[in-house]
Amino acid sequence: MQPEVMMKKKCISARKASLVLFLCQMISALDVPLDSKLLEELSQPPTITQQSPKDYIVDPRENIVIQCEAKGKPPPSFSWTRNGTHFDIDKDAQVTMKPNSGTLVINIMNGGKAEAYEGVYQCTARNERGAAISNNIVIRPSRSPLWTKEKLEPNQVREGDSLVLHCRPPVGLPPPIIFWMDNAFQRLPQSERVSQGLNGDLYFSNVQPEDTREDYICYARFNHTQTIQQKQPISVKVFSMDSLNDTIAANLSDTDIYGARPVTERQPVLLTPTGSTSTKVELRGNVLLLECIAAGLPTPVIRWIKEGGELPANRTFFENFKKTLKIIDVSEADSGNYKCIARNTLGSAHHVISVTVKAAPYWITAPRNLVLSPGEDGTLICRANGNPKPSISWLANGVPIAIAPEDPSRKVDGDTIIFSHVQERSSAVYQCNASNEYGYLLANAFVNVLAEPPRILTPANKLYQVIADSPALLDCAYFGSPKPEIEWFKGVKGSILRGSEYIFHDNGTLEIPVAQKDSTGAYTCVARNKLGKTQNEVQLEIKDPTVIIKQPEYKVIQRYGQVSFECIIKHDSTLLPTVLWLKDNDELPDDERFLVGKDNLTIMNVTDKDDGTYTCIVNTTLDSVSASAVLTVVARPNPPFDLELTGQLERSVELSWIPGDENNSPITNFVIEYEDGLHEPGVWHYQTEVPGTQTTVQLKLSPYVNYSFRVIAVNEIGRSQPSEPSEQYLTKSANPDENPSNVQGIGSEPDNLVITWESLTGFQSNGPGLQYKVSWRQKDVDDEWTSVIVANVSKYIVSGTPTFVPYEIKVQALNDLGYAPEPSEVIGHSGEDLPMVAPGNVQVHVINSTLAKVHWDPVPLKTVRGHLQGYKVYYWKVQSLSRRSRRHIEKKILTFRGNKTFGMLPGLEPYSTYKLNVRVANGKGEGPASPDKVFRTPEGVPSSPSFLKITNPTLDSLTLEWGSPTHPNGVLTSYILKFQPINNTHELGPLVEIRIPANESSLILKNLNYSTRYKFYFNAQTSVGSGNQITEEAVTIMDEAMASRQVDIATQGWFIGLMCAVALLILILLIVCFIRRNKGGKYPVKEKEDAHADPEIQPMKEDDGTFGEYSDAEDHKPLKKGSRTPSDRTVKKEDSDDSLVDYGEGVNGQFNEDGSFIGQYSGKKEKEPAEGNESSEAPSPVNAMNSFV
Repeated sequence: MQPEVMMKKKCISARKASLVLFLCQMISALDVPLDSKLLEELSQPPTITQQSPKDYIVDPRENIVIQCEAKGKPPPSFSWTRNGTHFDIDKDAQVTMKPNSGTLVINIMNGGKAEAYEGVYQCTARNERGAAISNNIVIRPSRSPLWTKEKLEPNQVREGDSLVLHCRPPVGLPPPIIFWMDNAFQRLPQSERVSQGLNGDLYFSNVQPEDTREDYICYARFNHTQTIQQKQPISVKVFSMDSLNDTIAANLSDTDIYGARPVTERQPVLLTPTGSTSTKVELRGNVLLLECIAAGLPTPVIRWIKEGGELPANRTFFENFKKTLKIIDVSEADSGNYKCIARNTLGSAHHVISVTVKAAPYWITAPRNLVLSPGEDGTLICRANGNPKPSISWLANGVPIAIAPEDPSRKVDGDTIIFSHVQERSSAVYQCNASNEYGYLLANAFVNVLAEPPRILTPANKLYQVIADSPALLDCAYFGSPKPEIEWFKGVKGSILRGSEYIFHDNGTLEIPVAQKDSTGAYTCVARNKLGKTQNEVQLEIKDPTVIIKQPEYKVIQRYGQVSFECIIKHDSTLLPTVLWLKDNDELPDDERFLVGKDNLTIMNVTDKDDGTYTCIVNTTLDSVSASAVLTVVARPNPPFDLELTGQLERSVELSWIPGDENNSPITNFVIEYEDGLHEPGVWHYQTEVPGTQTTVQLKLSPYVNYSFRVIAVNEIGRSQPSEPSEQYLTKSANPDENPSNVQGIGSEPDNLVITWESLTGFQSNGPGLQYKVSWRQKDVDDEWTSVIVANVSKYIVSGTPTFVPYEIKVQALNDLGYAPEPSEVIGHSGEDLPMVAPGNVQVHVINSTLAKVHWDPVPLKTVRGHLQGYKVYYWKVQSLSRRSRRHIEKKILTFRGNKTFGMLPGLEPYSTYKLNVRVANGKGEGPASPDKVFRTPEGVPSSPSFLKITNPTLDSLTLEWGSPTHPNGVLTSYILKFQPINNTHELGPLVEIRIPANESSLILKNLNYSTRYKFYFNAQTSVGSGNQITEEAVTIMDEAMASRQVDIATQGWFIGLMCAVALLILILLIVCFIRRNKGGKYPVKEKEDAHADPEIQPMKEDDGTFGEYSDAEDHKPLKKGSRTPSDRTVKKEDSDDSLVDYGEGVNGQFNEDGSFIGQYSGKKEKEPAEGNESSEAPSPVNAMNSFV
């Protein structure tokens, strides 16, 4: 039986029929396992392991080494034959054999000649079990003969004719490599017109004058001897038709000259191969080279076809400008007719090459070594093919089997030797020789008859680790003769393994196709034959697979940004993973910008070259997983280039360009800009833009502009740098296309008219000599136009005009080539003067104590002498009837826009005497004032008392002192005092009201509760009503007994220290209390307390009157607001809806179209005391202390 090595082939059970067993043995392994201990013990016939090639060309200057190595047990001895007879190396001093080897070394370097050792050599390796032989090795020394001397005549060729320069190199061994060079050792250029053939000749399809030279040199390189042989230079002179004409003209008269014919174009003619057909034989597996070179003018183009078929795909190549057809690895199917066709404009020529593919012998089934046990059967099969069919012959131990010693167990049947009931003497080496006219094959195969008990070669307790759900292969390499039977068990006392979940290979390997966690454990392999039994145990561990749970994802990043790819893995805890990152399936660049972390790859400062596919590979000792992601680096596009102007016309040009690299972000549009080098050099203006798919644009141009253009590409990332400017293009001059804009006529003095306009730019001028024709005439008067031509300015002053008269005005542009189109007319006015008359019939209607309405008659428009701006009402307070008037009289101004005849005067003080007058205003200024008008305002409600103090607290009384209102707004009739107690939970008690005469300024309240907090509300009254109130709080003191105890305690030292600490705390609380009181009281006010709003304040309807703009007549300083709005949102009497604070500012205030006032009041106003729940002054320390007692 024979030994087994690893094979993926399922073994056939030993219990099958004997024929099946015989076939199983026929496909058994070829060799004894290469186990060192086993090889030391087992006998084995020789096997040739290394030999020189069959055709061995050697360098005649170096020693000849003919290799022959073999193995066997016992080690074989070697012998040689030369030219079929025994080669006695001992008799030749130049020949030695290497120790423990059959390799011959022939010493040439010490006087030997290689030619003396030419011949056919064969090596025999022999031991007691048989003899193996090598191939026939043909030894030939290489040759590099010199070129034979020859006289080379110069080649004189007419332009357009064909030419062949022959190389004819010397015959060498092996054939030399041919190439053409000049004297400077530069290769001669080759093309479709000039090329080298397979035979080394240089072919010219047609010669040209530039082919004239004297140094066409053919070189032959002999690789074995590393020598180069040079042919003598060849001279070529090409005569052009012009030179022939000159020669003829110099030797003939004018009447003899018919004119030399020009270069004649010729249809193709094949230079090689000649004729219409040829044949070619090539051997199977070689490279087929077919060549066609044609002459003709113009130079022909070569095309190849296979008649009745297609040229083989993936094996066909065209060389030498398609003149050579190359098919590699040819087979019998490549036989057939190949046609080359040479074609130019005048016609074609063709040649058919009939190709036959022959084949040297090649193996179908080479004989394989047999290891049998005594009494077994076996076969050696030797099958080969070729064209023609090879013959098969057998040898035994290097001797033809017909004359070899007989062996009763052996029978030869053509290409098969059958062995039956072999014995140990049947061991031998058999040679199979398959040969035909193109070569031979020789194979050695031994029959080794052994009787050996089973041996398991796999190491004991070998550990196999496998990933779950993967195949597990448990080895049981064995040897025995007869061939042992193999059985597998799991565990120490497990049953034999059977079933579809296992695969048993005939080399002993147990395969578990899908290993699971429960497959872990010990497995036992048992090998037995008739000579014995042995077993071996191996261990299997199943590991969790490595998984990438967070794979890298596709990223798009801008240039110079930062990007990270994640690669988070999960793996078996007993395996140590390694993570490797690749870029485009290669190592990461050696760049510090690439930062590899534990589970990520970060690329800093990304550049364009970082674009590509990044792969995360995770390797363990058992598995490998990977995941990839693409990084696309985007950036602003590169600038366009190669700008070109075509189709230049007077008013248009076509611009084209080539887009730059879009940098992975498609170009969305192109922006075209222009520079006017004539008028604004260095300044670029927007011209137009086109979609990103367009690379040409028709541009409209203006006359008299020296244009340069540039293009900017735009993508989602941004704009590219501008392209280089295009060439300049100066357009022709023309009349102006447009006139100046924004033409106006406004007088600066009563007797002039200032005409202004916006000048045209140089770009708009359309030509040199830009000027303006200014024309004017008085409107509604039958006057002629007055015109003047001015230089390139933007203003012209007309003097001596009537005051404020309308004029028709027009301004027309012109240049050296003519006028612009007729301009449109505008209306302007000459200068204004002050109004001449004052408004008349001024009437005042007092609406309430703070609001009055004034009426007047409008002045005639002719007396305005300008644009009517409106009417101004000057008014001022003359006297307050309730208090002494201020010495300083403050005049206020309200302006009413347009031709208004009435207006509202808000913010008046009640119970006061006022004066006013009215004036008309235009753009120049104000006219005379109307006579002063006197009016009085009625009484109103007073402001809150100026202060309220609470002093002298006792057990049951408090003293109240107050100041009269700052603004009585009439005659005071009385004061109203309201108060109520506050308990510890801040709840308010019953409210008590007391009316006090107006001439009083203090009051003592008696019969109050001791140690009680009270809240007081105090306001003044006139006959109109009550004013805003102020509030205050105070506390009565404790009883005397408690006060006495306090005095006693106060004499104690500890109490003094305590009080100091309390005083500091109280000081802090005082600050908090002061802030809170200034922000508003913390007690709710009874809902029944009235705000006592001014009953005279009524909402105004639109037709009741309008308010004008208010301003201070003297310094126009803004008025200050009188007082803050109370925290309980009560309305102060001074802050009524018609207050100037809410309606107006100075003369700069704004009006509606009807002249109604929409500005803010800006007159001066004194600050009024706080009211509502706020105290009129900051709480005194005494009151504050009382509140904490």
